This record gives sequence, structure tokens and C-alpha cells, in this order.
Amino acid sequence: MPELPEVETVRRTLIGLVAGKTIRNVKIFWPKMIKKPDNSDQFIDALKGQTIHDVGRRGKFIKFFLDDYTLLSHLRMEGRFGLYPSDEPYDKHTHVLITFTDGSELRYRDVRKFGTMHLFIKGEEDHSQPLTGLGPEPFSDEFSEKRLKEYLKKTNRKVKVALLDQKIVVGLGNIYVDEALFRAGIHPEREANSLKPKEIKKLHSEIILTLQEAVDKGGSTIRSYVNSQGEIGMFQLQLFVYGQKGEACKTCGTEIEKTVVGGRGTHYCPKCQK
Repeated sequence: MPELPEVETVRRTLIGLVAGKTIRNVKIFWPKMIKKPDNSDQFIDALKGQTIHDVGRRGKFIKFFLDDYTLLSHLRMEGRFGLYPSDEPYDKHTHVLITFTDGSELRYRDVRKFGTMHLFIKGEEDHSQPLTGLGPEPFSDEFSEKRLKEYLKKTNRKVKVALLDQKIVVGLGNIYVDEALFRAGIHPEREANSLKPKEIKKLHSEIILTLQEAVDKGGSTIRSYVNSQGEIGMFQLQLFVYGQKGEACKTCGTEIEKTVVGGRGTHYCPKCQK
């Protein structure tokens, strides 16, 4: 599943592709993808004539800001947006077509059909599901070392599991939790409330730095992820542990190991992360 760096890269790409375009028509080929409103015809009618003014992000959700509405999209496992001429053929995995008045077409393609879309009256999206209850953005002042410490100290869950909870900080997923824990020198199976203040300080710093470096590199190309222009991310070239099972640790030379923590494949160095 794309994590914050990949979604942020898609957001930045989409701004250049669709900002200022006005919607002429919408076609839905997989109505179950539309979660709000309940009727996909209402979704289509509301979007017609709307202009996209900006593209934002909240956690792993993409936000299209229109005249009167906010369109919220989650890519899930393999969702992708792409801009095409409206007369170009589309394949069976294309489920949403947004045609603009200039003849171009924003297409949402999703092999697994797990992606979701919600349409809100502008301003209501942050006070409604699925955004309510999300933690702070990792690059915001709200995600402080103090907040991280308070959260971790009140749970005995394994630290890997705790960090995947989007209530503490949004956007972290399997890849970047593994990477941040390695860089902080913390074993993923440590109980969260066992971390010492200096470890939490280091972890807080490495979460931010890891995500920022990944954003700067356009995310990681793991499996099928590409941005909205078909370009791959390059952060996977800098991964220390994720996907490196059996490889030598870049820091100490010890073989990287893989285990399962909280049902998720987890990579770590047994020497650097005791």
C-alpha cells in the first residue's frame, strides 16, 4: 500500500496535471468504490461543472478541492491516477473517468478495486469519517516528541504495531516503520512502553527524517507503485532493512532478518536493533 511519501508524490504530480480544469462529465464503472454519497449518480451530478482548484493530502488520503466540494480518494493497494486524452482507449481496470472541458480525462485505475472515494461539502471532510480520529501529520508541530512519548508510554503493544496506528501519526506504513526503527536502533518487537526517553527522542527524529527523505526521492517503488505520470520513486535505493532479507546490513554487515510482527512482514538487523 502506498504510504505518505508515495501519496504526497502523487498529490504533487496531480496539481500540475489537473489544477484549473473543469469537469464536464464523470463515468463510474465500479459503483462500490464510491462510499459517499450512497448513490453514484448523485456523485456524478455533483461533480459536473466543478473546477479543481487544488490537490491536498491528509495522511494517505488525496483531497481534490473543487468549487463546492472536496473529493477524498484513498489509493489502497494499487490505485493509480493518470491523465489521458479522452479518445484514448482504457482497459478493464479503469473504474472512474473524469472528463474535463479541455478534452483531457483523469482516470482512476485499480486492479484490486480496493480504492475508495468520498465526496463532501467543502470543509466537512475533516470532521467526518474516514478522516476523524487520524493523528497529526509527521511534519507538523502537533507531532511532537512529547506526544510520541505520551502515546508510547501508555501501551505495551510492540513498538512496530503501535507506530502503524494512524492515531499517533498519519502516513506511516510497513516500509517506513521498519526503516525508522532501524535508524533509531530499536528492535520492532520491543514493548512500546519500555522505550527510554533518549530512544523516543531518536525515534521521533528518525520518523520525520525518513519520511522527508522518502518524499524528496519521490517515494519507494515497491511492487507496482508509480506516480501519476508513470514515474517510479527512487527511495528504495536507500532502504536499510525493508525488503533486504538475507542481505548484509549496510551499517554492520550482519545479515538482515525478517519476522512477522502484528501480522506484518518485518525486517530488522539483529545486531543494530538488539
